[in-house]
Amino acid sequence: MEKTEGISRARFLGGAVAAGAAAALGPAGDARAARGRRGLRHRGVVYTVGEGETPATAWNAHRMRTDIRAVRRDLHADTVDVTGDGVERLQATAREAAEQGLHIWLQPTPADLPQRDILDHLAETGRFAQRLRRQGASVDLSVGCEFQLFVPGIVPGDTVLDRVRALLTGAYDPVVTQRRLEAFTARAARTARSVFDGRLGYAAAEDDRVDWSLFDVVGIDYYSVHRRPADHVRALRRHLRRGKPLAVTEFGTCAYRGAPEAGGMAWDVVDLDKRPPEIKGHLVRSERTQADHLVSLLRVFESMGLYAAMAYEFVTPDAPHRADDPRHDLDLASYALTRTVQDRPGDPRSDWHWEPKQAFHALARHYAAAARGHRRPATDSRT
Repeated sequence: MEKTEGISRARFLGGAVAAGAAAALGPAGDARAARGRRGLRHRGVVYTVGEGETPATAWNAHRMRTDIRAVRRDLHADTVDVTGDGVERLQATAREAAEQGLHIWLQPTPADLPQRDILDHLAETGRFAQRLRRQGASVDLSVGCEFQLFVPGIVPGDTVLDRVRALLTGAYDPVVTQRRLEAFTARAARTARSVFDGRLGYAAAEDDRVDWSLFDVVGIDYYSVHRRPADHVRALRRHLRRGKPLAVTEFGTCAYRGAPEAGGMAWDVVDLDKRPPEIKGHLVRSERTQADHLVSLLRVFESMGLYAAMAYEFVTPDAPHRADDPRHDLDLASYALTRTVQDRPGDPRSDWHWEPKQAFHALARHYAAAARGHRRPATDSRT
């Protein structure tokens, strides 16, 4: 994971049977058709590309290809959310996903760059997405993720961390912030539309106010805490009122008892002032807790017939698991479906591999069963 994605990204957070008919109806028809069917049209996982915090955890093409094949063959997902920065990394990963027959939600998320550079990055990514479409790939383009965090000039602060602190402490003007957010979102949508003619989306925080008329797909990063499935349905249903398909662009939790109740703050269990960083308190590792939470949410999304759901995330290289040292088991702060295991525990230069968590196996069973129960979605004229 990269410095402003992966585990750091989490720290700063807060195909169906009716597909053929929905394609004929267009995006609004998708939302109407969803109300008449069960199941997800696209079942996926987030895959983050980036420089990594150390050379050992940096993106590399060989590891990526192995991972994307595992997304398809072992996780049984039909969709991958390719997100992060670096146009070449995004392109290579999306190309591999297309070769594996996966539906692609391509989402560039460069952070802490001037707004003009972010838009240029989006345009270059969008042109590549358009080429993939012309070659027959199934791809949606997202203009980005939670602009308040990642785009300078909306919330005060030069870095993602500065902006998070401003949001948490209320050190910003909400009226000015909303106006800036709307202006940049509109610029991003225009930029993407100028180079890409497929489905366009955006990944917003659940309570963000977004002009969804600019997009074909409503995207929500969903970390709400509710005890009953009906409460999740109620929270999500309001996003369907816009008459557009709804994609849950992130959902998940960490692998310790009590993590789901922490919602979008489940990551906040690491004392970063310590060297090396330490887990705060006395957490009890529970991969079953994470697995059960993911499956329970998937059942909610399926009951609503949503367009897509992408579990956050496939792997977190910069949060290694330490079975022998719970105090430094940074995987407890990771939302990943896999645990990163270093060949030389505690050495940041160490090579590493991932192992599936219980959440990986639970999703794999669920995705495989769902795939057996549905035909492959018909090709959508916009995907």
